[in-house]
Amino acid sequence: MSGHNEEQTTNTNPASQSRTSHRKTHSHMFIFRPSHSGRAIHRIYPTQAQEAFLEGHIEAFNEIGGVPVKHIRYDNLTSAVKSVVFGQRRNRMENDRWVLFRSFYGFDPFCWQPGIGGAHEKGGVEGEVGWFRRNRLSPMPVAESLDELNDRIRGWEAQDDRRRINDRIRSIGQDLAAERPFLAPLPAEEFDPGLVLNPRVDRSSMVTVRMVKYSVPARFIGRRVRVSLRASEVVVFDGRAVAARHQRIVAKGAQSVQLDHYLEVLKTKPGALPGSTAVARARESGAFTNAHEAFWAASRRVNGDAEGTRELIDVLLLHRSMDAGDIHAGITPALGVDVVSADVVAVEARRHAAASSQGGAGSDRHPSAHGELKVQRVVSLTQRRLMDPAAVIAVLPSDTRPLPSVSAYDELLAKRSEHPAGTASKENIS
Repeated sequence: MSGHNEEQTTNTNPASQSRTSHRKTHSHMFIFRPSHSGRAIHRIYPTQAQEAFLEGHIEAFNEIGGVPVKHIRYDNLTSAVKSVVFGQRRNRMENDRWVLFRSFYGFDPFCWQPGIGGAHEKGGVEGEVGWFRRNRLSPMPVAESLDELNDRIRGWEAQDDRRRINDRIRSIGQDLAAERPFLAPLPAEEFDPGLVLNPRVDRSSMVTVRMVKYSVPARFIGRRVRVSLRASEVVVFDGRAVAARHQRIVAKGAQSVQLDHYLEVLKTKPGALPGSTAVARARESGAFTNAHEAFWAASRRVNGDAEGTRELIDVLLLHRSMDAGDIHAGITPALGVDVVSADVVAVEARRHAAASSQGGAGSDRHPSAHGELKVQRVVSLTQRRLMDPAAVIAVLPSDTRPLPSVSAYDELLAKRSEHPAGTASKENIS
């Protein structure tokens, strides 16, 4: 087994830019290559810090379905090695977290000799670097994000299972299948590759991690929280529960703000919402959609600025427990009859979720109404009052349900007459 880190350049499209605008981004590639099968794992990360090195190992172990039982060969990376012991070709002083990681997975590292003496020891992984760069990274790939690029790489790796290396008889996938029984099983729990930090939440409900600010729920203001700084994301924990999750930002002085973290505060001060940074970031990321804008405008027109904004915040709070597509499906019919209420949006969103989950069988609507795709699901009460009662009854679907029965309750009355109150049955007398 061999591990390697390589610097790459990728065209990416930041969320704040248009989809037609791209910029070059320096990134780093982790490569893990089993020597027998040659089934290499490649992952692109925005940093080459230790957390990326560990996360790449976890991805590789999960991909091949086990852990090498003997050793893995490495270059003398600072992510694992603090220094080379003078006069010893193989002995190294290792980082404490690296020692903890390899002990958790139960493998031994085998470091190459520095300089020309170890050049022959890394031919397999170095050759893989060149092959992958020539065949997959030329011309330079263009992607909306590193996550999209890594998904594309996973597809390329699946295609490589049918490829043969040089003059080998079997394919890479066949050799990997023969190699898997000799791997140690994966641990029951997964190692957290992130660097654990404990910053304090400032008055703006943000934590500072590596000179970058990330928002957290406002209830944590003034408290210290546990942060896991990972290769591609930053995760904030409240005990064992995840309180916030952000994509990692490498640029110093940048901010990552999520509107959901400020909703409780904004509900008490609705006037601060229109000009808030959280709304601006939500618009840029696409989380605050045209449907939300339309609902907000209609709600302010009907309920006034303050109360109308509070209704919008109640709709945004629904995203914590419901799918965004269902909420959008609930906003549309509410606006169709000019009913700007978060309660109506919630009811219609639940109906849409129930109908979508089982093709309409789970909805609480009348069975004969499931086939009507263009039925107006929100009814205006003013329209309903103006209609003739006979016309209202005429538009209702026929009720084919059986009449209710109380026969089960009659059986209870019969048992009660057999054992009146204040007397005991023979079975209860000892």
